[in-house]
Amino acid sequence: MRIRDTGDLWWKNAVVYCLDVETFMDWNDDGIGDLPGLVQRLDHLADLGITCLWLMPFYPTADLDDGYDITDFYGVDPRLGDAGDLVELIRTARDRGIRVIADLVVNHTSDRHPWFRSARSSPDSPFRDFYVWRTDEPPPTDDQVVFPDQESGIWTYDEQAEAWYRHRFYKHQPDLNTANPQVRDAIAKVVGYWAEVGLSGFRVDAVPFMLADTANSPHDDIEHPHEFLKALRSFLTRRTGDAILMGEVNLPYEEQRLFFGDGDGDGSAEGDELNLQFDFVGMQQLYLALARQDAGPVAQALRDRPVIPRDAQWATFVRNHDELTLDKLSDEERGEVFAAFGPDEDMQLYGRGLRRRLPPMLGGDPRRVRMVYSLLFTLPGTPVLFYGEEIGMGENLAADGRLAVRTPMQWTSGRNGGFSAAPPRRLSGPVVEGGYAPQHVNVADQRRDPDSLLVFVQTLIRRYRECPELGWAEHAEILDQPHAAVLAHRSTWQDASMIALHNLGPDAVTVPLRLPDLAREPGDAGPADGTATTRSAAADDTPVRLVDLLEDAACPVGEDGRVELELPAYGYRWLRVVRPGSRRLL
Repeated sequence: MRIRDTGDLWWKNAVVYCLDVETFMDWNDDGIGDLPGLVQRLDHLADLGITCLWLMPFYPTADLDDGYDITDFYGVDPRLGDAGDLVELIRTARDRGIRVIADLVVNHTSDRHPWFRSARSSPDSPFRDFYVWRTDEPPPTDDQVVFPDQESGIWTYDEQAEAWYRHRFYKHQPDLNTANPQVRDAIAKVVGYWAEVGLSGFRVDAVPFMLADTANSPHDDIEHPHEFLKALRSFLTRRTGDAILMGEVNLPYEEQRLFFGDGDGDGSAEGDELNLQFDFVGMQQLYLALARQDAGPVAQALRDRPVIPRDAQWATFVRNHDELTLDKLSDEERGEVFAAFGPDEDMQLYGRGLRRRLPPMLGGDPRRVRMVYSLLFTLPGTPVLFYGEEIGMGENLAADGRLAVRTPMQWTSGRNGGFSAAPPRRLSGPVVEGGYAPQHVNVADQRRDPDSLLVFVQTLIRRYRECPELGWAEHAEILDQPHAAVLAHRSTWQDASMIALHNLGPDAVTVPLRLPDLAREPGDAGPADGTATTRSAAADDTPVRLVDLLEDAACPVGEDGRVELELPAYGYRWLRVVRPGSRRLL
């Protein structure tokens, strides 16, 4: 196993942590989280084992969409701090071994952005073609809106411009016209600026929308939309060799493959577009599996994953900062998940998702919560955590829409969860109440409890980082066994191999496995890759073992490659394949 490879393509076995500065830690007690507060809490992330910090938008904003309506791509929202504070964050995070990436939101701007203000002022404005306009009245487009509860179409008439402008999201977020080479150059300039400041890459928002207009104009200088993404990746790589683009591409697997830059789909080429893509399909199948207590949907999603380029990666997650979208499920399947985890209409959003966090959805059952996060870290890919998941935070349904899961971080059991000393009415969002309030769920208490969820997640992260096969395996091998509720899968990279078992059901089971490659005749040699000593390779008749990485236990594999493993209700096991003479630490 060439462990040095994991340092070159660092994103393939990173642990990513997403947060909103505004809700993480308020250091000046004005009620709004800030960059100095985040710096003060970096040691929490370092102790947790985080290797990559993803910042939600910190740019100046009209703040009508929680920061995603940007008024200046080159600035820092003064409520959060200044550019110097951001540099201090990046420098301090780097000292802790944490890279920093940020949201790149260039599908649209705020309607208060100087570009749009100039564009609407005159047809002759140099920024007029930075946006998408039409002078004829558009047809109905209610079937194209992203937020159907807020907008009735994607075109809005602007009195000053005397034309309609397009907005696939909110009307206060006019779409940038990426068919215009000047817009693409402006986007590259933004990327180059923040790379120079010290960011290690970007989470690219709404990638398919960003590319939708590209190559659609006879005056465009590229022939295919993906040429823009390739050019952006190439530009970033020239500026910062190991920086990444992690893309939000909520499409079926076969279409996602194209966004890695693998046009023929054989996975042999080096990817030249996105480094990582979120596995939305796998996430949605996970919730369907949890609702049914049947591992089948997850197993099928893992089988359906396409082969991707060697340097590309899937970003796996349990939930993110948006609604928990279920749009890739059928109506019947979505109904099953709604019934199990969001039966009240107030828990649902846009008719396609949930605005809840995992622990309340699972009824607070610690066995199920831990099983899900164990599964997350064993899925081949790079795990992404949303702030507060490490302590089991809940949602506050009194907050509007998606803000229900973007509540202030809960640091202590004190006032406002230790987030801020400001009066509650001045906070950036309402603190969670009830059984998941800070009095019951907070970092400080869990740091001192060896049986806490926080300590458990720390253990998962440490073990994940010690098992590069989980990030580097080309695919998950689904192992045959008789229990519908159990997912048994194996990840292998070079000579490293691990078997993971997860029981989604309420009954304890015995899982029989047959592992033909581990069958061993007496006198067989040890591994032929140099990891065994000459003496042990020549004479060791010790059977292959499956060593549990989460408990002090091991199980020998029979000479015929068979083994039986006990799995409690909602149980989980991480089992490293240890051959005679192996020198890996356990």
